[in-house]
Amino acid sequence: MSRSMLISSAAKQMRMYSARPAARDATGHPKVTIQTIKRLYAEQKPIALMTAYDYPTAVACERAGIDMVLVGDSLAMVALGHDDTSQVTMDEMIHHSKAVSRGLHSPFIVTDLPFGSYQSDERTAVENAVRMVKEGRAEAVKLETGRRGAAKIDAIVNGAGIPVVGHIGLTPQTAVALGGFRVQGKSLASAQSLVDDALALQEAGCFAMVLEAMPSLVAETITRVLRVPTIGIGAGPATSGQALVLSDMVGMFDRFTPKFCQSFSDLGPRMADAVGAFKKDVRRGTFPVEGVHTYAMPAAAEERWRAYVQQQLGFELGGHKSEKGVASTAQV
Repeated sequence: MSRSMLISSAAKQMRMYSARPAARDATGHPKVTIQTIKRLYAEQKPIALMTAYDYPTAVACERAGIDMVLVGDSLAMVALGHDDTSQVTMDEMIHHSKAVSRGLHSPFIVTDLPFGSYQSDERTAVENAVRMVKEGRAEAVKLETGRRGAAKIDAIVNGAGIPVVGHIGLTPQTAVALGGFRVQGKSLASAQSLVDDALALQEAGCFAMVLEAMPSLVAETITRVLRVPTIGIGAGPATSGQALVLSDMVGMFDRFTPKFCQSFSDLGPRMADAVGAFKKDVRRGTFPVEGVHTYAMPAAAEERWRAYVQQQLGFELGGHKSEKGVASTAQV
């Protein structure tokens, strides 16, 4: 075996733990850019967008080869336990966006500007968009607004040069004004209003548009009249791509599951079962297992330590004696 193969074999056998994690996997997926998204749209290949809120969820998206990752303000509810998305702050969104960015190499990362960070005026909107890119390491920002926010989007895109994803339909930041988390565009007038919003945001410079919780026919209409890709979440199959909230689709959010969400896993109950099993093993004294989950001293050092403890402290240590000549190989 060559020296390089020996080194590789040794590296694979090294025990890792949370304070010394393994290096991020090199997935080999090419970097997704706005040009990639435009190409997928032109080729009519559906775009896949997933939310992520921290390093582990980002790594999962990276390994899956997802196209776009959204650091959504839904983290207020699914990660921070708030009642709605309006309570998350700019600093909190930056914190989570930075964490997600560390887990991503390939996907295009978009981060929500939270409620209150862009509504007041164009200058504030630009300043916070710049912060999200500069501090949060986002590649684009998303704004939940209709045509009334078009001037702010124009200022961010054409004034600051920051890409923007629009978001119309059900806009959770202003759900109270919409009467709660309700489907939008069910009447002729409200459907036409959504089309008008979409066209205004496209004109302002949005390179993509999230369509949330609206009838499929309305989403199809918007998709067909726009020249930019639409990403649907509860908007039917005719959009240019699809999005889901990660915590919803893997069963990690316990309050409710939206009608439009398909369950792809059931990690919440499985995680609770695992924690319960850990507690039982601790109570029974069956975890940790000596020699399996523990580190040993070299035999000679252990013998001297046992003698020292007995002489200086007056008690004998338990039966954890290592095999003669066996030493721990853990990197600590």
